[in-house]
Amino acid sequence: MGQDIDLEKIRARYGLLAVVGSNIAITAVAVFGVWQLNGDRAVIVGVLTSAFTAMAGLTTAYLGIKAVSNTAQSMSKEAGRQQDAERQQQQDASLQQSARPALEDEAVQADGGPGAEPPGTATVPSPSTPTTAP
Repeated sequence: MGQDIDLEKIRARYGLLAVVGSNIAITAVAVFGVWQLNGDRAVIVGVLTSAFTAMAGLTTAYLGIKAVSNTAQSMSKEAGRQQDAERQQQQDASLQQSARPALEDEAVQADGGPGAEPPGTATVPSPSTPTTAP
């Protein structure tokens, strides 16, 4: 579990570093392009618009992918917990069912059903027979 957290931190760090580095590179190219155009306003607007669009798209894509990744990770952990809980419930139910036939056999024998001793061979006195005290 600790390795997963460390791996996620490394991915987040380097992903953010890639986005920031790309944005800096786009900014540098846009500034250089504007500087080389010598005041042609129509082209400068196009260069700056393209640079801004690229930076916004790159940043939004990174944040969107990161959000989906975090959501999927938390959902998979929750699904694992639910599966563990369901597995435990099934084990508990199977334990209860395995204990139930033994109890039913005892109840059938006490009622005189299958597996009960034939009449007259029981060693336990019945409650209707009075016992004499010595």
